[in-house]
Amino acid sequence: MGRSPCCEKIGLKKGPWTPEEDEKLLAFVEEHGHGSWRALPAKAGLQRCGKSCRLRWTNYLRPDIKRGKFSLQEKQTIIQLHALLGDT
Repeated sequence: MGRSPCCEKIGLKKGPWTPEEDEKLLAFVEEHGHGSWRALPAKAGLQRCGKSCRLRWTNYLRPDIKRGKFSLQEKQTIIQLHALLGDT
């Protein structure tokens, strides 16, 4: 059976996100939260699929995403956990 499609594919923008689209998504999520990713694009005024919005938020725009190198403590934790758990 499966799930119904998240959106009509006609008229949706594909490819790289523009800074304006990022701003719209950020502003909407900050004000209203994300709630339903399927409904978000229409409410935020984006011509994107809900899945695309969810992935953009999760992988690039979330404020708590840490970028850059691991700290010394993080490296030590990874080494300790690897020694404890191995390659499982």
